Amino acid sequence: MSLKTQIAEDMKSAMRAKDAPRLAAIRLLMAGIKQREVDERIELDDAAVVAIVEKQIKQRRDAITQYDAGGRPELAAAERFEMEVLETYLPARLSDTEIDAVIAAAISASGASGAKDMGKVMAAVKPQLAGRADMAAVSARIKAALG
Repeated sequence: MSLKTQIAEDMKSAMRAKDAPRLAAIRLLMAGIKQREVDERIELDDAAVVAIVEKQIKQRRDAITQYDAGGRPELAAAERFEMEVLETYLPARLSDTEIDAVIAAAISASGASGAKDMGKVMAAVKPQLAGRADMAAVSARIKAALG
């Protein structure tokens, strides 16, 4: 079953259960998927859906930070719940050793020798790690490995 189909099924089950907060989060995700499909006139595959999920999670993190800073804990809690719902659609996270192994393989395959080659290494690891690791942390690890 594709990820998009799984999300649609989860939306139906949330409707049947009358789980309004969960349904709202899933509807926002489905709206983002539909918007991209309409804009680009394509059918999204699982990798593209994961990218949309990651983008929406990042938006939730930013909103949580701003709500916490603004003294609105109830809104921050709602965003945290939505973020938890969205995280269920991400693939299993890789461990630090698995991430380091992918980075080491990419460095040796690309022949990277210094910080100037960071773009080559990021381009090599991104398809393998997208959705399975925090890319900001991966970037920092690559920088440390090359530096």
